[in-house]
Amino acid sequence: MNNRIKRLFSVATLRAFMAAVFVTWTMGAMAAGDTTQLLSANNDIGNQASLQRGARNYVNYCMGCHSLQYMRYNQLAKGLGISEDQLIDNLMFTADRPTDMMTIAMPPADAATWFGRTPPDLTLIGRSRGSDYLYTFLKSFYVEEGVPTGVNNLVLANLSMPHVLWELQGLQKAVFEDVANEDGTTTHAFRRFEQITGGILTEDEYNQFVRDTVNFLEYAGEPSQLERRRLGVLVIAFLLVFGLFSYYLKKEFWKDIK
Repeated sequence: MNNRIKRLFSVATLRAFMAAVFVTWTMGAMAAGDTTQLLSANNDIGNQASLQRGARNYVNYCMGCHSLQYMRYNQLAKGLGISEDQLIDNLMFTADRPTDMMTIAMPPADAATWFGRTPPDLTLIGRSRGSDYLYTFLKSFYVEEGVPTGVNNLVLANLSMPHVLWELQGLQKAVFEDVANEDGTTTHAFRRFEQITGGILTEDEYNQFVRDTVNFLEYAGEPSQLERRRLGVLVIAFLLVFGLFSYYLKKEFWKDIK
């Protein structure tokens, strides 16, 4: 009976381990676009100036189509360290009250007709995809003939979204090469981007623009994460000190016991 229980436990453990490996592999493949090498965003949600710039970027360039329906404007103002007047003057274009959710005016049915699908809400995109994915995505639009929007994306192929930042970045083309594999097949591999037209921003300025936007999206996915991290450090420090006192208290209680 005991051997049977051990065998069942071993099988269950193996299945749980294989499931965890499969989920981890699947999530990694989705986040990386299967084969795309992601760039490092190097963002810092503790940089409040970057978050303020990112909120400005998002409201002006993204919020025409993509809502942040799980965040309120006044919650945003608190996290960015701005006053209510600054919030109303600079970030509230589709709401009446600071307590309103950050929704958009575009009807979902019309959006699906215009774009082929309804643009998703992006409140949790930073948590589900990761900052490196978003950073690479916003830098990887390239011109492609024969598609409705005139552009494609290296990270998310055949997307319905136009390149709304093209005036800032300019237009670029993707250079692909056929690479021979050991089994005799060929792979259409990406090699580099080549600039076609320049944008308003320099490359470094555009990188910072994207980094600020991604930084804001990561913050929007969990506005309390800075406070959570701060409290986590305090809790760990408390446990270390408490553990030290407990250790010496135990020694004092048991010093006369042999």
